[in-house]
Order: sequence, then C-alpha cells, then structure tokens
Amino acid sequence: MEEILNILLNSNPDLVYGSLLGTILGGNKAKRDARRLRRKAVQEKRVATSGIKTIENNRQPVINPYANAKDLSSLAKDLSGNLSNPFANLSVATGAAKMQAEEADIALANTLDTIRATGAGAGGATALAQAALKSKKGIAAGIEKQEVANEKMKASGQQQLERLQNAEQARVQGVQIGEGRRMQTAEAKGLSYQFEAQERRDQDKLNDLRRQRNAASDREWQTEQMVAQAEQGALGGILKSLGM
Repeated sequence: MEEILNILLNSNPDLVYGSLLGTILGGNKAKRDARRLRRKAVQEKRVATSGIKTIENNRQPVINPYANAKDLSSLAKDLSGNLSNPFANLSVATGAAKMQAEEADIALANTLDTIRATGAGAGGATALAQAALKSKKGIAAGIEKQEVANEKMKASGQQQLERLQNAEQARVQGVQIGEGRRMQTAEAKGLSYQFEAQERRDQDKLNDLRRQRNAASDREWQTEQMVAQAEQGALGGILKSLGM
C-alpha cells in the first residue's frame, strides 16, 4: 500500500490529494486498527500460553494417600498367658481327716478309762467307743465338706475374675486397633480429597487459559485477515477512482 501511494504521489499529486485522499487515509486507518487488534491478540495469546506452562510445570506430584498407613498388628496381644486353671490347685481336706483320726484315738482312750473306772463290761465299752467315734466322724465330715466348698467357691471366683479381665483386655485392644484403623483411613481420605481438590482447581485454570489462548489465536487470525482486507479495500478504492 505504501509503495502504491508513493507512485501515485509522484505521478499525479493533485489527484491523490483530491479525490483519492479520503480513500487512502481510510484504508490506512483500517489497517492500523487491524494491526493494533492483532498485537493485542498476540499479547493475550502469549500471556495465556505462559500461564499454561506455569501451571503444567508446577503441578503437584501424584500421591499415595495410604503412604503413612502403619501396621497395627503390634496392638494385638496374646492373652493366653493370662489364662489359668483355678481348679488345678484344689487342696484335699487332709486336716479334717487328721483331726478325725486324732479325735477317734482320744474317744477310744476316754472310753477305756471310763470302762476301767466303772467296771463296765466289754459290750458297754464297745458301744461307747462306737458312739464317740461316730460323733467325731460326723464333725470331721462336716469340716471337710465346708473346706471343699470354700475351695470351689474361691476357684470359681478366680475363674470369673480372669474371664472378665481377659474380656476387658480384648475389648481395649479392639478399641485401639479399630481407632487406629479409623484414623489412618481418615488421614488417607483427607489427603486424597486435598489432592483431588487441587487437581480440579488446576485443571479448571488450565481449561480457562486454553480457552483464552484459543480465542486469542482466533482473533489473531481474524485481524490478519482484517489487515489484508483493509489493504485490498484501499487498493480497490484507488483503482476505482482512477478508473482502472
């Protein structure tokens, strides 16, 4: 366009400054406006492209949300060592048996003394001895029975206590393992949520910048066409004015 203008100015200045001046100036203005829009579009495209590269170069690394998970098996304890057989050491009521024997001897001795003192016959002595022995046996049997019952009650109480203690220990272990598992799962879910939220944010920004870049590229192409059309329009107007 500048070359054509120079040729016309050199060949016929009056004609150019007259009828063609408006056409030439209008064409130049349209071309300048188109070039200005093109520079703006190129700058917007450059900014969007730079933003895309910045986000892509600073994307967060892919994480394993379960990387901090720990083995909780150490919280499980073997409680079998706490178990015992409280009935294994039940004692035999030997004291009562010994007392029975001693009392029988005493009863027999007393009976003999009584026989000697009273001059009673052998039959009476035997009857007295048997009665005394029977009485002492009953006392000894009662004591023995009570001792056995006491031992059984003691063993039963110990068994119940151990059962409750083991059940409580198992419950506490279950709470510790369950809470540990819950905390690890919660931490993993939190890290996963944080990662995914940042990924969505980055991706949304990338998509927006790509749309901006594509739109700027479209405007750049359009303004290039506008520059070409402005030049062609101005040239066509000049040629038409010259009757060419």
